[in-house]
Amino acid sequence: MTVLGNLVVLLALIASVLGTVQYYRAVSSASVLGSARLWVRLSGVGVLLASILLLILLLRHEFANGYVYSYSSRSLPLHFLISSFYAGQEGSFLFWALCAALISFVLMRSMRRHKNEASVMAVYMGVQSFLLMLLFVKTPFISVWDKIAQIPAGQVPADGSGLNPLLQNFWMVIHPPVLFIGFAAMAVPFSFAVAGLWKKNYTLIATQAFAWVLGGVLVLGLGIMLGAYWAYGVLGWGGYWGWDPVENSSLVPWITGVALIHTILVQRRSQKFIRTSHFLALVSFILVVYSTFLTRSGVLGDSSVHSFTDPGAAAYWLLLAFLVALSFVGFGLLRARWDQLKVAQTAAPMMSRETALGAGAIALILSAIVILFGTSLPIFSATTVEPSFYDSTNLPIAIAMALLIGLSLYFQWGVDEAREVLRRAWKTFLASAVVTGALWFLGVQDAAVLVLAFTSIFALLVNLEIGMKIVRGDPRFLGGKLAHIGLALFFLGVISTGKYGETKHLSLEINTPQEAFGQTLTYTGYSPISNGKFAFHVVVEKDGERFDLAPVMFETGDQGLMRNPDIKSFATWDFYLSPVSLQQADNGHGETAETYTIQKGETVSIGTVKATFVKFDMGQHDKDAMAQGSSGMSVGSVLQLTNGSATEMVTPVAVYSMDGAPTYKATQSKLMNAQIQLVSMNVGMGSEASAVTVGVTREDGHMHAPEALVVEASIKPYINLLWGGTLVMMFGFVLSILKRAKE
Repeated sequence: MTVLGNLVVLLALIASVLGTVQYYRAVSSASVLGSARLWVRLSGVGVLLASILLLILLLRHEFANGYVYSYSSRSLPLHFLISSFYAGQEGSFLFWALCAALISFVLMRSMRRHKNEASVMAVYMGVQSFLLMLLFVKTPFISVWDKIAQIPAGQVPADGSGLNPLLQNFWMVIHPPVLFIGFAAMAVPFSFAVAGLWKKNYTLIATQAFAWVLGGVLVLGLGIMLGAYWAYGVLGWGGYWGWDPVENSSLVPWITGVALIHTILVQRRSQKFIRTSHFLALVSFILVVYSTFLTRSGVLGDSSVHSFTDPGAAAYWLLLAFLVALSFVGFGLLRARWDQLKVAQTAAPMMSRETALGAGAIALILSAIVILFGTSLPIFSATTVEPSFYDSTNLPIAIAMALLIGLSLYFQWGVDEAREVLRRAWKTFLASAVVTGALWFLGVQDAAVLVLAFTSIFALLVNLEIGMKIVRGDPRFLGGKLAHIGLALFFLGVISTGKYGETKHLSLEINTPQEAFGQTLTYTGYSPISNGKFAFHVVVEKDGERFDLAPVMFETGDQGLMRNPDIKSFATWDFYLSPVSLQQADNGHGETAETYTIQKGETVSIGTVKATFVKFDMGQHDKDAMAQGSSGMSVGSVLQLTNGSATEMVTPVAVYSMDGAPTYKATQSKLMNAQIQLVSMNVGMGSEASAVTVGVTREDGHMHAPEALVVEASIKPYINLLWGGTLVMMFGFVLSILKRAKE
């Protein structure tokens, strides 16, 4: 089937190229439209057949295929076996091409009613041709002997390497497919923009692409947030968003897509922002391809635990060529038509809904630029930015965005008067100020956070007020208001969890109660569960009420120790418990290990020595690892040790494999006559300080250490505002799509 699979991909590629050529010809000669449509169908059928072939290989455990061997095994249940389809680079390219092929059928059918079918489909099939070229170069249909050099030719392995344990989760079945559908869907607004510039039909985006833009933004945003929920509930690092470069690279095109929605609204109403709409439609998909380049070219291998390894020179240069070609065609046409896109000069009133929506789009674009800068920095220098950079730079942008969301609904289209706007808005301003004052009284006293809370509450109340009026009139117009309500709730959830969440590192000795956050935690032991995993049982009690948590840890051979948290959710808060390590009982005749948690800049006493956590260091340790032939990313935690008369700097290191699993390497402290090893690292988000937990091991025949579970316990206040806001926002997009679908 290896040869057959590659042949089908090649035929799909040829059909896609011929479809592109025939649609290009159909722009001036409608007689070839039938032929063009035939090639599009054949290309889509080819991609579908290739996908079915790969699924058959996976389901039949054909380990003579290199992709099947690398990402599946006989022990995988059916849903994870299917998920291994897109677990690797090659399979993910095929799945993206499959999503794009299915979209091409829908797009072609919807375009048949319009005179611009040829131009839009010519561009779209050109994009599909590039995807299929990439798939042909980076094919999943390759023998195991060609892919894995250590396996002798002709010898078929009895079993495969299996799916990364971190990916063996329910969200693996949902998150990547949704994300790839979003990636594929964002090619449609790009095609409309290029076709409109090509044929000088500058209203094409506003009149026919709006529902496609809404759909692409909906699905891409849903995919991003599913990934965030996966990280929060399964990966065990304590958060839902770490500003990782690969996370950011998916977020940026979503932000520019949201900005595009707002400029299209203005263009449809007043014919303004035509240039901006075309630019955003082009750049949103170009950023999707840039995201793919960052994720799958290997350029972020030293700065992101999510990125894939180097795909090979051919795939690297083809990805880069794809990016350059899209930019050259899109921006080249935009520059050529720039003067023609200029609207008639009119007065630009400050008080108008057009101005407010335009300012909101500018805020979104600024956010995208800031995130793109921080994300791309590791490519051009050895520097990586801290999460605090994104938090501090996006805070004023979020404040402006929330204020504009509320104010824009009090503005009229055209020209408005400040007195009238204030008359409409003063009651809501006052109510927002009262609620913000209550928050201050309850302890929210950071000035910048209070301002964001005020603007978010204002946006929430305005949209609730107007939304209730819409419900009594025509509910079809409720979509935008729900999306804004969801975003306001999301901002409030970010404030509550990022600024006012609490985290503690605890060492829970077995059957010994310990206080944290007003709760009593008691570790009662561990028990084996499925697949070599162990559940660690912790009882949490307060005021006679109790609940049980059972976080999981397990060894995976090459990937080291894996950890899954357990979470107890309440209406207003989550109790989050993530395991860090297990200290086995010591009988007093060997080595004893003590653990210490140190926040960044904090000093703790370790016996007679003072230890200060100075910073994370990703520089020299990566060079050392490369010199020793190691793969993956190394992160050192620089500790300063002093006993009053002498000072020593030590840097215990965590080495992350390409799939994110850490291996901790100990370092010797001469000052303490002990081995110091990282147990866990926590990169601070928002106001939360970064912290490390280190283990200190020394010879001592007189101490007795009982079994203890080291955990990271957190309180996540009002995190349901974040998840609930996301769902409300997505539902708002769905309603908007239903309203615009007939267009």
